[in-house]
Amino acid sequence: MVESIAAGTPPRGLTSAVTRMMSRGSVPGLSLAVVNRDSVLFAAGYGFADLAANTTAAASTSYLWFSMSKIVTATAAMRLVDEGRLDLSAPAGSYVDYLRAPGTTTPNVGQLLNHTAGFGNPLPLRWVHAADADPPDPGALLRRLMGRRRAYRYPAGQSASYSNVGYLAAGQVIAAASGQPFEGYVRESVLRAAGMEHTGFRYQDGAAKATGYIRAPRIADPLLRALLPRGVAGDRHGPYLSLNPFYVDGPAYGGLVGDVLDAARFLRLHLRDGEIDGTRVLSPESARRMRTIDQAGKPFDHGTGWFRRPTKTPQQWVEHFGAGAGFWNVMRLYPDRGLGVVVMSNSTRMYDFEPLFALLVSASWP
Repeated sequence: MVESIAAGTPPRGLTSAVTRMMSRGSVPGLSLAVVNRDSVLFAAGYGFADLAANTTAAASTSYLWFSMSKIVTATAAMRLVDEGRLDLSAPAGSYVDYLRAPGTTTPNVGQLLNHTAGFGNPLPLRWVHAADADPPDPGALLRRLMGRRRAYRYPAGQSASYSNVGYLAAGQVIAAASGQPFEGYVRESVLRAAGMEHTGFRYQDGAAKATGYIRAPRIADPLLRALLPRGVAGDRHGPYLSLNPFYVDGPAYGGLVGDVLDAARFLRLHLRDGEIDGTRVLSPESARRMRTIDQAGKPFDHGTGWFRRPTKTPQQWVEHFGAGAGFWNVMRLYPDRGLGVVVMSNSTRMYDFEPLFALLVSASWP
């Protein structure tokens, strides 16, 4: 196992736990970080960021965040609430007119953020574009989705149903409420405010990039190349089809790109109830509200951004996954223990991270 440690001392058994998880899940490479409220306790990379170039993964390796971006979007929305520029109880259509639903069940802004707005969740396989292609307008994508006959699949305000469309809509609401493009407001109000200098909606110049991989037999290559947008499928490397650099079409639901060290700062921000290094990004009330899981659903129960899989364990964590072609990530907060963990990988498949997280959370950190 190739290991690159950036900070801290790993607990006993960590390398073997990571090796086992990666082997069983066929994960080429990953980066992880563990934090408490005050600092990064441990950060490292394991395996390979790029198999063809033999580049090892590090804590500073950049990955596509995919749906972990939703927590940042929700944080930006709650900052607007704190500033008095966004009302969670207001109809979403009062900010973006084409979000008005038929009948009397128009969702409010808060329902966009906790997945109770009633939207469906179309498979977003082709909602990506090659990094050297012009990005599509997310507003145009949302308008097209709202024009579908069954854009609203469920009555607003009922049980939670996970939806990328809801967060695509939330991004347009944030743009309208802030009076500036969504990406600009997020960069200013969350990323820069939190000191997340290596995360944004594009790869930074000179950034060490993880190559995304799909583990599939060679016979599947023609099908995968047909399913993915032009220019995204790359070369084969053994059992993996590599992916060329690409971006997600909807920045609000899955567009961030960055490393686990910035994700670690974001976890610390939320462990500290909205403040980090003397800068207050959210009010304590808003940060706590976000991690209140009060909307039952399948397969997740939801809060405002954060979700949690139903579990019988007495530990009370909140989490979010970030999954798509080439990458699979998870970040989790343990507020009662004052700990946060994030793992980002260049594997399309989900891997069993629970034994690793149990080891990290039970460790005796200095």
